[in-house]
Amino acid sequence: MSVNPQYTKLGYNPKGYSSLSEFYPFYLGEHSNTTCRRLHVIGTTIGLFSLSYCLYNGMYSKIPLAFIPGYAFAWAGHFAFEKNRPATFKHPFYSLASDFRLVFEVLTGKRAF
Repeated sequence: MSVNPQYTKLGYNPKGYSSLSEFYPFYLGEHSNTTCRRLHVIGTTIGLFSLSYCLYNGMYSKIPLAFIPGYAFAWAGHFAFEKNRPATFKHPFYSLASDFRLVFEVLTGKRAF
């Protein structure tokens, strides 16, 4: 069964989140706009390819640049389409892990693109 399949907006838990499985439904609710989700998937995919390219070619000093496309696409989606503040600002690690999970679910057909 898919978590938060309708991308229902959920209230932020003021106590925070103790696990990714607890955070992920909130994350999906913050991505109810289709264009925002698509920009996340595109940006994260480009970022992963950029990171892989840097690692494969020994361009270790360029690794920080690999994160730019992912964040640029994601933040554009939030500010222009979703009209909310990215969860990255409060929960950077859960947000990054949720981005990867979203991409995985889209690529495996478990979640619509």
